[in-house]
Amino acid sequence: MLTLSQLLRVPHVDSTLRFDISPDGQRLVFAWNKTGRWELYEMPLDKKNGSDSPQLVSQKQGSKFSPIHSPDGTMLAYALDLDGSESYHIIVHDLSTHISRDLTPQIAYAHQPNITWSPDGKVLAVLSDKHGQFALHLIHLDGTPGRMIKNVFHPCWDAKWSPDGQWIAIEAESTASDRSIYVMPVNRPRKGVKVNTVQLKVNGQLLNAQQPAWSPDSKFLAFSGENGEWHDIGLFNVESKEITWVNESTGDDTQPAWSRSGEIIGWVHSEGAKTSLQLKEGSDVIREKKIGDGVHYFPQFTDDSVVILYEDTSHPCDLWKINLKDNSIRQLTNSLPDDLRDAGFIQPEEVWYTSKDGTQVPALLYRAKDSTRGIIDIHGGPNWLYQFLWSPMMSHLASRGWTVLAPNYRGSTGYGKKWQNASRYDMGGVDTDDCAAGVNYLIENNLADKNKIAVTGRSHGGFLTMSCMTRYPELFAVGSAVVPFLNWIKSHKDSREDLQHWNIENMGDPEDNHDRWVELSPYFFLDKVNAPVQMICGGNDPRCPASDSIDARDKLVELGKEVELLIYKDEGHAFLDIENVIDSEEKCVEFIVKNI
Repeated sequence: MLTLSQLLRVPHVDSTLRFDISPDGQRLVFAWNKTGRWELYEMPLDKKNGSDSPQLVSQKQGSKFSPIHSPDGTMLAYALDLDGSESYHIIVHDLSTHISRDLTPQIAYAHQPNITWSPDGKVLAVLSDKHGQFALHLIHLDGTPGRMIKNVFHPCWDAKWSPDGQWIAIEAESTASDRSIYVMPVNRPRKGVKVNTVQLKVNGQLLNAQQPAWSPDSKFLAFSGENGEWHDIGLFNVESKEITWVNESTGDDTQPAWSRSGEIIGWVHSEGAKTSLQLKEGSDVIREKKIGDGVHYFPQFTDDSVVILYEDTSHPCDLWKINLKDNSIRQLTNSLPDDLRDAGFIQPEEVWYTSKDGTQVPALLYRAKDSTRGIIDIHGGPNWLYQFLWSPMMSHLASRGWTVLAPNYRGSTGYGKKWQNASRYDMGGVDTDDCAAGVNYLIENNLADKNKIAVTGRSHGGFLTMSCMTRYPELFAVGSAVVPFLNWIKSHKDSREDLQHWNIENMGDPEDNHDRWVELSPYFFLDKVNAPVQMICGGNDPRCPASDSIDARDKLVELGKEVELLIYKDEGHAFLDIENVIDSEEKCVEFIVKNI
């Protein structure tokens, strides 16, 4: 059996935010939790430059993410999370003096972790909710007071300054789960022809577009955009304002990146549970490369190679280098301990099963040998999906004889636009039906016995766990909801303004749609629960506030139900301290096992 603590202590390079390559292409900087805390590490890309062992960059307290070099390579900017609340501080670290400076000390507001430098290295463009909504602000390194320069009145997620300094591309939320890209002029003279901000459109209609990436000559902006049912890689011509498509394919194409010469565009291509790196040079055919049958993230180019993040079900996320000339592949970081290299990880299968209304639901299945116990493991988001990822919890449970089913229910990404939007205005309804139907699949295929099936999930998966326990109480023997919300109305009221915007876009206005918000909130139906319930929360969680679970715990106690509530007061939505990660996940498994 693979012990859970052993697997959870395996570090991994952060795959949710970007790493960076120095402007001279010689060094790499990235976030890694090798010590049990999220630190920044730096290493050379080629062994000839000396030791290739990653070295710590900064000893500053807190969790560090999303590093990016200044244009001259002498400094790093990065995002610092002090308490798990995602109220990121913006830090600048001098690579020669090793001195770090907090540009946002004693703030009472939050920043997004995506940062972009001005080409002269004197200014940072950041996304701050200082005025209530994440908008574009400038921070001057010389101490000149910063200011907001653009508010698009939708929460902004990312910004990219063009290499010529003339434009900033902003990614912001739009309708439903869509994103929109604004191309804003900056550093323009007061006199002369006025240049306006452009919002990307196709045939006069706003384009669902994200992940802007400037070409080295600043003439084109690459992005991932909705082109029919799937996301393809598009190009916005800054001069003509025209949009063309680099490719058109089945599956989603995301995270575009330019080669340093500007002659090649690379991106991540995803079909179901697997991904690959795809490359396009001029009119040549698309080339595909991959580390393995897992998941790739955030390609970045050197002169002759692509550096990329990769993980699969047997290997945690690490950095790899693919040489474009000889196709050789080299692993740059090594997170997996030697004693796990030959471990017998059960490999998941891609399966489909029938939901309540006859719809076929995709899922990953960990098929344990001679299993009589099963668990439905529900992903968060909901705009995300389970792929062939490094998953200590699922690998551990499968190794100890539990069958694990991980549904990519309606509302998940990766299966087309219609699937992603299928739960809009019905979150807690059709997505709950899809997850609960997995129980029948397990029983009918002799993968688990009736009354021996658990349900668990994190974030939106925690919400759906509680929806399963209230809407389908007869199916589950136990449930563990991790950082859940249960009451759409209360959770909405207690959340940040940008999170409230998402709620309204996907569930409607809470006043106009009050009955819907109540009907789809497990909190109002806790009397239906007839199995033990566990809730695990972070005390600083801005997305699913712990107050929601505290109210639910109190109500369950009043109803005479068996309930356990665990609150990790110094954690947020994603637990950052490895000891808390281990403790919470072990207690989740213990609670499930003792009740089946």
